[in-house]
Amino acid sequence: MNVPQLLLTRPIAKTIYRSSLILLLFSWPYHFSQAQTATAKKSPPLTEASPASVGMSPERIQRIDAMLAQSVQDGDIPGVVALIARDGKIVYHKAFGTADASSSRPLKRDDIFRIASQSKAITATAVMMLWEEGKFRLDDPISKFIPEFKNPQVLQNFRFVDTSFVGRPAIREITIRHLLTHTSGLGYGVIDGDERMKMLYAKAGTTDLFTTEPVTIKDVVMKLAKLPLHHDPGEKYTYSMGLDVLGYLVEVVSGMSFDQFLRERLFDPLGMNDTRFYLPDSKADRLVSIQQRVDGNWRNYPDTFYEVDYPIKGAKQFYSGGAGLSSTAKDYATFLQMYLNGGELNGKRILSRTTVDIIMANHVGDLYGGGNAHYGLAFGVLTEKGQGRGGDLSEGTFNWGGYFNTQYFADPKERLIGVILKQTQGGTGDQTGWKFKLMMGAAIDD
Repeated sequence: MNVPQLLLTRPIAKTIYRSSLILLLFSWPYHFSQAQTATAKKSPPLTEASPASVGMSPERIQRIDAMLAQSVQDGDIPGVVALIARDGKIVYHKAFGTADASSSRPLKRDDIFRIASQSKAITATAVMMLWEEGKFRLDDPISKFIPEFKNPQVLQNFRFVDTSFVGRPAIREITIRHLLTHTSGLGYGVIDGDERMKMLYAKAGTTDLFTTEPVTIKDVVMKLAKLPLHHDPGEKYTYSMGLDVLGYLVEVVSGMSFDQFLRERLFDPLGMNDTRFYLPDSKADRLVSIQQRVDGNWRNYPDTFYEVDYPIKGAKQFYSGGAGLSSTAKDYATFLQMYLNGGELNGKRILSRTTVDIIMANHVGDLYGGGNAHYGLAFGVLTEKGQGRGGDLSEGTFNWGGYFNTQYFADPKERLIGVILKQTQGGTGDQTGWKFKLMMGAAIDD
């Protein structure tokens, strides 16, 4: 380099350095403000303890153990991982049966399960984290952020011969609250209860659940925005792909992929290291196979309308907020413990206690639960009437399940968590879900 070039380069380099420093100084507070905040409250991570130390009966816990072992022995389920925690202490965590029918590999406590619709609670949490930052109001129309949803249509007439349809203008816009509570009027494609909607979603080429294809959540949401609704927004409870739309909302508002947002803002702070949309090769052997019963025997489920190995192969770019995550019993219990702690775990404030109260409030009136439960922001919540029926824990217990036979329960009054994970397809006659919940409550001994 000659002298004139050197003299020219130094001022340019100095200017570039100064500009970069200014950009860093101005951007640092913004990025810092997006991280989860510290808190004076410091609830410890989940650790193991004896049942008696938290007011639970060892003998009654043993009843649960025997029930699960018998269910596997009788062939009702091929395998199960169950976890019970109280007061932030894991008092039961055990695996039974096989993780794979072909190899008969024994199931382990830290094996990874497709949690399907249990993803919805996690997506709702991400939405409410952004809500806390003042990014939007719950009753903002989604079209404010995703313009393609402007002027929604409600299905009025439909021709089965050619799937042509006539719609009418909806009486109101779809809001973020509608999407969180399955009252938007959107459908659920291949698992929709309305045959007309199944046909329309299939024709549009929506991806309803999982895929190994190079599809993004934006691709799917753009197709959903063009389809008619079941009903006017806010009029009925219709289980839907609303949480997938909200996964894309997180991307629009945060400027991050939904996968990255969850990892950086929720999973990493909570230590949920095994909860992901897609698994790295190093964890692929921990994925539990989906099984179905054939002629009385359990067999691995084949590829059908979805590919069973979607979490470990393929394009790995469809971040389904409604159904796409995989997790472990301990990871999901950690997520639930954060809620029981009022939005905090291990000194990380994920949500305010006041926000948790809002999430668990009744947002749909009488549209869900027949009085036995109400629906919050992607959580089913037990009412006093529901508690009175027996077997469903205390009023305020929040719960849900997943397509592959997974369930969770969290009882704020009793500070009690239950997670029971299986991977089965189709009707099995499995009774472990309700028995586990009932017997878990009956094991309280204080």
